[in-house]
Amino acid sequence: MVDQNDPKRREHDLNQALEALHFGFRAITAHPDQRLAPLGYSRVHHRILYFVARNQGCAVNELLGIMRVSKQYLNRPLRRLIADGYIETRRDDADRRVKRLSLSAQGRRLEEALTGEQRAQLAEVFRRAGPVAEAGWRKVMALLAGG
Repeated sequence: MVDQNDPKRREHDLNQALEALHFGFRAITAHPDQRLAPLGYSRVHHRILYFVARNQGCAVNELLGIMRVSKQYLNRPLRRLIADGYIETRRDDADRRVKRLSLSAQGRRLEEALTGEQRAQLAEVFRRAGPVAEAGWRKVMALLAGG
């Protein structure tokens, strides 16, 4: 049990948690980063593909809200994914000013390759850690995300 009243010990434990977060993030992003590099893409491209895949037909403004990012953050990489044929756009039937986004077949293949590896990593880690540890991890991540 961690002594929460010992500031030095607590700082040490929190630093270990930060290091675990850093190295865990690096491990979960390593494969997608390697796959994206030859395309000249980065993690933001993967994030866009991931969220469009789970919100097919969303408007650009909806995607901004889902991802909790600014228009500036999204603009250039989204335009590139569209130009390269990974994301398709169509005008909204009710409001022609609104662009609806969806993955092309090429975009689905890339997103599945990138995210599929990450799902497999998480599945294996959760299997090894057990359901109680997985539930704890999910709770911590939700709290970090503001939930």
